[in-house]
Amino acid sequence: MESDNPEHDITVADLRTHTVTGLVQHLIERMILSGELEPGQRLNETALATQLAVSRGPVREACRSLVELGLLCLVPNRGIFVRRFTKQDVAEVFDLRAGLIALSALLLIPVLRADVSAGLDRLMNEMEGAAQVGDFARYHTLNLEFHDFMVRATGNTRLIRLYRGLVKEFHMFRTHGFIQGATLLQSNEEHREIVSALKSGDASRSYQASFRHVGQGKLRVLSALDKVSLTDLPRSRE
Repeated sequence: MESDNPEHDITVADLRTHTVTGLVQHLIERMILSGELEPGQRLNETALATQLAVSRGPVREACRSLVELGLLCLVPNRGIFVRRFTKQDVAEVFDLRAGLIALSALLLIPVLRADVSAGLDRLMNEMEGAAQVGDFARYHTLNLEFHDFMVRATGNTRLIRLYRGLVKEFHMFRTHGFIQGATLLQSNEEHREIVSALKSGDASRSYQASFRHVGQGKLRVLSALDKVSLTDLPRSRE
């Protein structure tokens, strides 16, 4: 006799498959974000399954999920490829990110605690050190943590989930190290303005400083991309 509760019909095999698929998705996602799988590269499901020591089923399901998340793209009659971002994609992600970061600043004002202020100060100081020696990789990591820390400190779980999903796309075109030198110092000055506004309790100033900072970041990245030859970008391995 079948159960009236669908949850009771879930088998151990179903749970095991779901767990394996989720793990495979996480591993493929990490390969994409780390650059191991390059933009434009065609995915070989059989090779991935062998590499990850799983059957092709979980790999296929994981790839479908990553297509929905925007990290992969399906080209009919050709296969699945790591998504190659255009300048329009970059602009759209930055625009959305500006809105979410500015919203987080508004939400953070009434719940800003001393430990949160101290955490933002610590990250700013560490970014300053990285900027002064032109260490883009470290600055980039700290920058991601600074903004994630802001969003996380709001305690708004839906905002956190939306923001982190967006950052996965952001990470793919921001890790090539095009932005360096004095630009990093300017970026960190904008962080200082955000923190100063937050500490002042001025919601309007905090919103504007946060939105403006991400907008300036958008202009810096687009300007840098204009100077990069297409031959310098990762190409498809078809």
